[in-house]
Amino acid sequence: MSSASDVSRLREIFADSILEVVEFRGEQTVRVMLAALHDVLAQCRNDLGYEMVLDISSVDHFEDDPRFEMVYELASVDDSKRLRVKAAVAENESVPTATDLWAGADWHEREVWDMMGIPITGHPNLKRILMWDGYPFFPLRKDFPLAGRPSEMPDVAFTGVAPLEGGPFVTCAGAANTVLREPRARVVE
Repeated sequence: MSSASDVSRLREIFADSILEVVEFRGEQTVRVMLAALHDVLAQCRNDLGYEMVLDISSVDHFEDDPRFEMVYELASVDDSKRLRVKAAVAENESVPTATDLWAGADWHEREVWDMMGIPITGHPNLKRILMWDGYPFFPLRKDFPLAGRPSEMPDVAFTGVAPLEGGPFVTCAGAANTVLREPRARVVE
């Protein structure tokens, strides 16, 4: 079977819960209702042969409703099939865990919670993975200021000038070729 035939099978089983199917450059994406997300993922894992979750991420569609979107990248072990499953999530909604389907979902879901603030229900260990416990913000949200926020813990986090800013290496993003774009030692005049 191929990913395209798997999408057809998902349409048969979850007809009312499949909101959109997109094929782009041979990649299949299925957008599903949040209420059916876990069932669709379970079908992919148990019956369609997607033994691996490669990535779980989230997108902030700031000022849209629903604001967030969960994205699951699935694959078969032999890498013959890949499938992307997406589900929209409102600010006040939570997402069911996929750790009961793939052990590898654990850290990905913790990162989604830590960086975006989307709660994952049923997760066995939902705590921060990158930021420290008690940090009250979610840094990957689009309304998080680029300069950061003031911290009560200056020895752990700060919003002042980064130590390497203006440091010994520079890049030139608009350079004509890759050699000129590579980081190199700053020439001090």
